[in-house]
Amino acid sequence: MYPINYGGWPNCCRLFNGQVELIVTTDVGPRIIHFGFAGQPNEFHEVAADLSKTGGDTYRLYGGHRLVHSPEDMVRTYCPDNAPVRFEEHDGFVRLTQPAEATTGIAKEMDIRLAPDTAMARVTHRLRNANLWAVQLAPWAISMMAPGGTCIIPLPPRVAHAESRLNLSTVTLWDFTDMADPRWAWGRRYVMLRQDPGLEAAQKVGVMAPDAWIAYARAGHLFVSTFEFVPSASYSDLGSCIETYADGSFLEVETLGPSVTLQPGASVEHTEHWHLFEGVPTPGTEAEVDRFVLPRVQAAQ
Repeated sequence: MYPINYGGWPNCCRLFNGQVELIVTTDVGPRIIHFGFAGQPNEFHEVAADLSKTGGDTYRLYGGHRLVHSPEDMVRTYCPDNAPVRFEEHDGFVRLTQPAEATTGIAKEMDIRLAPDTAMARVTHRLRNANLWAVQLAPWAISMMAPGGTCIIPLPPRVAHAESRLNLSTVTLWDFTDMADPRWAWGRRYVMLRQDPGLEAAQKVGVMAPDAWIAYARAGHLFVSTFEFVPSASYSDLGSCIETYADGSFLEVETLGPSVTLQPGASVEHTEHWHLFEGVPTPGTEAEVDRFVLPRVQAAQ
């Protein structure tokens, strides 16, 4: 780990373990702007027009991985993170801390730990309530993935109608979701969304996925994020613990923690485990997910 200039920001920090590298910004954030195999392209999308910029009241996407709080709202979700964050080095991990947002009174924090010698990172997201009153929210971790790949979301097991009539999970659609869009693949075991630079229309879905993983396959690489699912908890967006969004520029891999009523001074955490694999074809069918993706997911869990 050492400071570098990245994307025009002079005070970024690089974490490296011989397998993967991870770069965080400290001039803005908290933000992980780069994650990928050492010496290879970024698995995350970078918004070229936003690189190097700091300050001001305009919300910028920047790219990479960010932390927000749900439910989605133009004020709380799109509060600008254009100011410097505190960077701390601890035993085996680094911590990025943002002062409490002026508009929400919520402070954001990320603890980032690279595995010693494998292509894996653990990112703990933390929200702290600096208000004098309780706030209902959920931690919401969003990774903007580089274009041209396919997102895979698992569905709970299906059974025959004669065996059961339980409603096991939810699939949430947004008012702009078009189920007939050719980028979707609605299957029996998986929902897949393909990012296509030639199709600009936005698409999004949320899923209650007790298997607690989401993956993105692109250019022979597979990014897998795993997390904890709490069956008894309440989740935002009609029960979604996983969401994905795509437009013509990028695709987002999103996970959410349970909704909580956060008391003054209290904090809540949501942890993702990132795994990166090489030599994985991008699946086009459920059989190909079972063959190429599922064994890697099982190895990651």
